[in-house]
Amino acid sequence: MFVTAADYIWKKNMRLISLLLLLSSLVIGNTVLAADEEEAEPLKTAYYSLSPSVVSNLQEHKKYIRCDVQLMTKGDENAAKIEKHAAALRHEMLLLLGDQKSSDLKTPKGKEGLRKSALGALQKVIEELEGDKTIIKDLYFTSFFVQ
Repeated sequence: MFVTAADYIWKKNMRLISLLLLLSSLVIGNTVLAADEEEAEPLKTAYYSLSPSVVSNLQEHKKYIRCDVQLMTKGDENAAKIEKHAAALRHEMLLLLGDQKSSDLKTPKGKEGLRKSALGALQKVIEELEGDKTIIKDLYFTSFFVQ
């Protein structure tokens, strides 16, 4: 079989074109992946303060608690949802605090138990109102005073 110069040049150009197409698809594919990674940036942690301080009577006569509560969430949209329902969340917090005994709250174990109870209670409230209990990721006491 006889190969002409035109056939040889055609085959060589086709290999070059195929190689260029392959390289360009790799470059474009990596660019698209990089853009997707930038768009899928993780949500930033945000904190919402239930302010002013939460103050409530305790079960015992003439005993009370004052605490500052910070709610952790992810993203500004979730922080806005928490702010929207702040009254309901404060209400739930007051009910929970009013059901406590001062002797239980004076130990680290008692404070941590209250923190976990409060987190669960507030997650339940936000789930009823927004349909998603994971909006509130965590709850922190930034001040805690029992007298």
